[in-house]
Amino acid sequence: MSSSRGAKLIGAWPMLGGVMLVGFAVCLPVIAATGLGPNPTTGQIGLLVAAGISNIVGLLFAYAALRVGKVAVVAPILSTEGALGALIAILAGEALAAGTAILLAIIAAGVMLTAAETEAVEATIGALEGPDQRAITLRAALLATAAALFFGVNLYVTGRIGVELPIAWAVIPARLAGVTLVALPLLATSRLTVTREALPFVVTAGVLEVVGLAAFALGARGSIAIASVIASQFAAIAALVSVALFDERLARHQLAGVTIIASGVALLTALQA
Repeated sequence: MSSSRGAKLIGAWPMLGGVMLVGFAVCLPVIAATGLGPNPTTGQIGLLVAAGISNIVGLLFAYAALRVGKVAVVAPILSTEGALGALIAILAGEALAAGTAILLAIIAAGVMLTAAETEAVEATIGALEGPDQRAITLRAALLATAAALFFGVNLYVTGRIGVELPIAWAVIPARLAGVTLVALPLLATSRLTVTREALPFVVTAGVLEVVGLAAFALGARGSIAIASVIASQFAAIAALVSVALFDERLARHQLAGVTIIASGVALLTALQA
């Protein structure tokens, strides 16, 4: 929700640059206190590069989608990142029991159902929109799809990093790439302008992204596929927060999605135990 608001206020590039700077600032004292451990191998360096690039490109596409389109359209598409990350992990050789795979599919479906607001369904079929709005919706959907693909890759490689290296390595690549490739060029050209209104959203997004990636990397040590699907619940959580903080109401299909997620997670927890 903070990313959506910030992107609409200042644009995709300044939002990304600001988030990367905040995240980098958050990482520095942690790295100074804990260190980075042994140097990564050549293969691990490849994972780090892939993690950095996939994260910043995915965020850029996501912010661009949120800037031009409705959250109701963008969020359900972004929430498929967990299923994509899990699929990549399975294709890469991670073994899952049949029951676990079925529950992950159910949870992923619940996440997408919860994230899909009624207006998103209407936008998809074009029932209440004119040609111009349909074109905007299509553009937002395509940008969100690109973001989901890059995020799916990022979840997998970040999970691999979390398994093979200290957790600090899981959050460094994107911050370093973002500061070097986005924030510094914007600062050099005086285009990294963050308004006072947007600043709280930029700071919140920067801090939470670092914390979220670190938590995901820890969870991925058990299973990248499971951690990927569970992490994709951000869309469902955003829907519930909107109810708690902004008195919004969930549609029937969203309530069904929340129920599916809760039941699926409970069964998955019991199965893993």
